[in-house]
Amino acid sequence: SSSAASDVYKRQRYRRYLETLTLETLDALPDYVIDDVRFKDPFNDVHGADAMHRVFRHMFDNVGNVRFTVHRAVLDGDTCLMDWRFEGLLRSKPWVFEGASVVTLATDGRVAEHIDHWDAASAFYERLPILGSLLGWIRGRITVL
Repeated sequence: SSSAASDVYKRQRYRRYLETLTLETLDALPDYVIDDVRFKDPFNDVHGADAMHRVFRHMFDNVGNVRFTVHRAVLDGDTCLMDWRFEGLLRSKPWVFEGASVVTLATDGRVAEHIDHWDAASAFYERLPILGSLLGWIRGRITVL
């Protein structure tokens, strides 16, 4: 049916954008998100396409060779759930972690809300020299097995 085809298009359109996102394609963000989009991750909670652009720009300014790989994208009504892998270079060292996003689509198919979920402690904070040692020690003290 055309509705099913439309759902696949909506789900795949933003997924493809994220998987091919580069500094050069970042300016096309308003084609994929609404003007007052909400973007949230463990470090940011911003509203507006301009603010989301700044968050992504900051990522590209600080992380090299950024690559998102979406493993699955499932659409339920206007909500798309994606699980993904992030790869990049942070301070010239490989930085890789898994996460998931809850993406809410507006009626026109663009993104109204994008909320990322990933473990900031193991993916980021434990990479910091002093804090990482402390978090590693704490994790060792509270781990059951």
